[in-house]
Amino acid sequence: MKRATASTRAWISAASARKPGWTARATGWCSVQTVVPTAATAIDARVTASARSRTSTLASFLAGVERRALRIAQLGTGGDADEALDCVQESMIQLARHYADHDPAEWPPLFYRILDNRLRKWRYKQLLRGRWLGQRQFDNEDEEESALERLPAPESERPETLVAGAQVRQRLRRALQNLPHRQRQAFLLRHWEGLSTSETAQAMACSEGSVKTHLSRAISALQSLLAQEGLQA
Repeated sequence: MKRATASTRAWISAASARKPGWTARATGWCSVQTVVPTAATAIDARVTASARSRTSTLASFLAGVERRALRIAQLGTGGDADEALDCVQESMIQLARHYADHDPAEWPPLFYRILDNRLRKWRYKQLLRGRWLGQRQFDNEDEEESALERLPAPESERPETLVAGAQVRQRLRRALQNLPHRQRQAFLLRHWEGLSTSETAQAMACSEGSVKTHLSRAISALQSLLAQEGLQA
């Protein structure tokens, strides 16, 4: 678990001065200093001096998950960095307000369940506004492109290697976007976030058996889709 940096704490007062509980909007990936202090502000407003240690522990947890959470949020908002940042901030604040006194081991599944609910609400609002009425379905929308385009570049800088790497990411994006939502969720939480089967079940609000089923189907589908693209999963 990462330690909260001194700059994280220093940023809190500046963030509160602008607008308590919110950071400025940003584009692209955001650093710890732009997300974690928002939740840390909510934590500090609810604890006494005797609880500072737990506050620091929770801030450290949020610092450790913020980049991956932003990537997942961008997958769920069609690559909209501002909306993704809002969803992550709201999820962090909710975790801080309602679950700061829980066992730290419970925070990962709780946080990702909160985040998933936020993303579901966001998609529902977009549907009500008519923005995605022309889409066939949410599971096949082009959500993954922005985040997957940001996967680490190949170590080699040779042009032919860079081109090959871009093609792999493009094929992976197509494979992921064809997965049903629950299969994609199980795959990302287990293999991207590294949650256990039990934690993934809690985050997805389903049984461990369902997680295993979704994951098995996701892996099978990815293997089939990537094989069609001439790759191996």
